[in-house]
Amino acid sequence: MGISLNPSSILSGQGIDVSSLVQQMITEQSGPMIEWQNEEATVQSQSVALTAINNDLSDLATAMQTLADPLGPFTASAAQSSDTSVLTATSENSAAVGSHEIVVNNLATAGALYTNGVSDPTASILPAGATGGDIQLQVGGSSGNTYDIQITPGSNDTLNTLASSINAQSSAGNWGVTASVVQDSTGYRLALYSQNTGSAGALALNTTLSNSNTTTLTFNAPVGGTDASLTIDGVPFTSSSNTLSGAIPGVTLNLLSAAPNSPVQLTVGPDQNQITTAVNNFVSAYNTVIADINTQYQVNPVTNNEGPLGGDPSLRSLQSSLLSDAGYSLDLNSNSGYVNLASLGIITNDDGTLSVVTSPTATQASFAQALAANPTAVQNFFQNASGTGFATNFNNDLTNLTDPTQGVLNVDLAQNQTTIQNLQTNVTNFQTQLTAQQQQLTAQFDAVNASLQAYPLLLEQTTEILGSLDSTGSTDTTSNSIPTLTSGL
Repeated sequence: MGISLNPSSILSGQGIDVSSLVQQMITEQSGPMIEWQNEEATVQSQSVALTAINNDLSDLATAMQTLADPLGPFTASAAQSSDTSVLTATSENSAAVGSHEIVVNNLATAGALYTNGVSDPTASILPAGATGGDIQLQVGGSSGNTYDIQITPGSNDTLNTLASSINAQSSAGNWGVTASVVQDSTGYRLALYSQNTGSAGALALNTTLSNSNTTTLTFNAPVGGTDASLTIDGVPFTSSSNTLSGAIPGVTLNLLSAAPNSPVQLTVGPDQNQITTAVNNFVSAYNTVIADINTQYQVNPVTNNEGPLGGDPSLRSLQSSLLSDAGYSLDLNSNSGYVNLASLGIITNDDGTLSVVTSPTATQASFAQALAANPTAVQNFFQNASGTGFATNFNNDLTNLTDPTQGVLNVDLAQNQTTIQNLQTNVTNFQTQLTAQQQQLTAQFDAVNASLQAYPLLLEQTTEILGSLDSTGSTDTTSNSIPTLTSGL
């Protein structure tokens, strides 16, 4: 498109708008730069889409690594209790698969020792006229330790001060005893509690000693301080704690309540929750990548164009690899029929995504059913000793697809980055040229504009001179200083 000027305007003394005129000329020459900038914007949008898909592909690789891990969820063990109000359990991966019948006769309890109530916790507990007293506290039953609690008037001879004194001595001597003063309808009591359960925490007065209690306090019969008692498959066990390790190799039992007439079934086997979670994570990550790819091939009804990667052959290659990996199958006559995802209750949808079947039909079992029916076959499908499992194969492919330098999308991203840098260099160099040309044109048109703005004055002066000439070629000397011309005749 050419640039036009209005002669009547530029000859009127107004001159020309140099800045606007030069900018028009520069703009008309900016075609290549605009094309480069548009191309850069396109490549940038492709890089953004590639990066998003590549990140989701990395998440898929992480999920698949978990399924392919030989020490992962397929080797995790879980212990299931038929009555979690009586006992729960945890198991290590080394625990043997099996079922056990457990009867909890009683729980391990902490020992406690109480006095009768007194009306005033600040009154002396020494007999009248006594200069001191003793309480011989036995911890751990008849074979345990006895601690001599000496009572001094004015120091620890009240319930309140005695409780504080016992706590200080217990802490310093590691007795494993806590003292407090409690109040009920009978008054105030000294309460001694063991910090340990089982017979090791039994509390009592050592009545074999003559000075077992030389105070006015009356102690009730001790309570608690008993070991847990249970049978496992008919074999009796005792424990000072309600948490038992070693009774069943690799299993830790947590006793919660006594139920001597209610056997509990404890089943040790594969941790189906961990397996299910790992499979669901894989399906979710896989579907995210497939949805990313599908989006690039959807035609925008407004622009009638696909996504920025619609024509990228690398994306087609990635899609083909993933669909092929998801359709992987073992020998049809092997692994008890669990040879592909569909046989495990994981079906492929029309758009290439996967769904984990949760509601089985007459022709399609659910994943939960397959896992419960044959957990070993499910594991063998995903990973096996021959290295031909679904997860092993898929993981190997994903390792290549996500390689930092050779991965299909990373190669694309590297090429895009090079293209962007080249385009930016072209734009920068071209802008430098345009800037120099703009400065040159501005200087030229500034000079032209100065002449155009002076034109009316020059024209006026010329007109005046011409108007002062008479018909003989003379000028009026009264009105002009130009001398009269003569013929010389």
